[in-house]
Amino acid sequence: MSALHGFPQPAEWKGKALPRIISRLFDVPNGHTLAVAKQHGAYDWFGSTLFDKSQFELIQTVIDSGLRGRGGAGFPTGMKWSFVPRNSGKPVYLVINADEGEPGTFKDRLCMARDPHLLIEGCIIAGWALGVRTCYIYVRGEMLPQIQSLNHAIKEAYDAGYLGRNLGGTGYSLDIFVHRGAGAYICGEETALINSLEGFKGQPRLKPPFPAVSGAFAAPTVVNNVETIMAVPYILKHGPKGYRAWGSDKSPGSKLFSVSGDVHKQGVYEVPLGMSFMDFFELAGGLKGSLLGCIPGGSSSPVLTAEETATATMDYESLASLKSMLGSGAVTPFNTDRDPVLMLQSIARFYAHESCGQCTPCREGTGYVDRVLDAVVDGHGRTGDSDLLHALASQYEPMTTICAFGPGAAWPVQSFVTKFKPYFDAYIAKNPNAAVPRQLTATAPGAFM
Repeated sequence: MSALHGFPQPAEWKGKALPRIISRLFDVPNGHTLAVAKQHGAYDWFGSTLFDKSQFELIQTVIDSGLRGRGGAGFPTGMKWSFVPRNSGKPVYLVINADEGEPGTFKDRLCMARDPHLLIEGCIIAGWALGVRTCYIYVRGEMLPQIQSLNHAIKEAYDAGYLGRNLGGTGYSLDIFVHRGAGAYICGEETALINSLEGFKGQPRLKPPFPAVSGAFAAPTVVNNVETIMAVPYILKHGPKGYRAWGSDKSPGSKLFSVSGDVHKQGVYEVPLGMSFMDFFELAGGLKGSLLGCIPGGSSSPVLTAEETATATMDYESLASLKSMLGSGAVTPFNTDRDPVLMLQSIARFYAHESCGQCTPCREGTGYVDRVLDAVVDGHGRTGDSDLLHALASQYEPMTTICAFGPGAAWPVQSFVTKFKPYFDAYIAKNPNAAVPRQLTATAPGAFM
């Protein structure tokens, strides 16, 4: 694999080893095939290592490892598993969220293309721990190469006896199905994903009930991200202590980070949680130009200034202390040649387009923000537009909506207009009629001109 994708990456960085928990086969020729994967230890736990453990032992192992969801929310994985009720009389489903629609995020598609068997391994282990008989991998429909890779690997696993009936002679059976989504960002939200999986419109559901109690087909369901599940085989083989050898105490393990923006080697890198952003930029070939700011965890995470980035580390606690978040691990540093106003315009347009329209604050608010930003960029900004944008976003930020899409759309608006306000004011100053108050009564873009 070329350096564009971050591999091969060095075995260590500044005297410290770099993990290969998830990326073990990313740069291995034909690593997506069963034969090559088995040469590197795939399925070597299949048998007594897994089936001699009870469901509760496995769940406790994952709890003790400190593994947190890698899709964005960062919720403790083992705790999520523990919420599944026992003896409900209903089947339990495992759903893998491979929709990956967060702008700047491209790690999961690399996982599925380069090492699909590690994902299947994780599904088997999680399936045994949760009593699952049917697993769905929900993949964004545009990811055709990843879908083909997954289907080929699943067939190999069935042929080898790792999937299907009576696994390992235990009487346990597991089937995995790949389900193609239709390219809606909102289907990355777990209840919208479940609705789509069932054949309904991809819109979030009210909670409670939570999916662990009533999810897919009104049965207990666990929804986990691709990267999250791919960490489970390592935890099974090396134990919680082995996994906690990486990262920090509160943010253990490794993480795949997708880096784009103004670095020389954009791509996917696996690093221990807790690495500083500045060290990470060096690992990615160094920054281009002088740093102005950084989007640390996908487009929905609040932006950091250059000063904040210089002090931040790549873990949940550090970014939370800066009122941002690790999110999906999509890191986008940008230099002083970039225009924060145009960056926010692009982000806001995305969220206005992707709002499912179910909740009024989100549906109308994201559209208003998009239109005001367009007016500002087009030279029709008005005095106070920076404050207006912040106020509009505040109407759908404090969970006034069914799901977290609203807050996720509001955070970049609030952070950009606060931290880079002079850039917005410079646009507004170009309008000779800037002092005329803005009206928000019409919905047509021309109403803001």
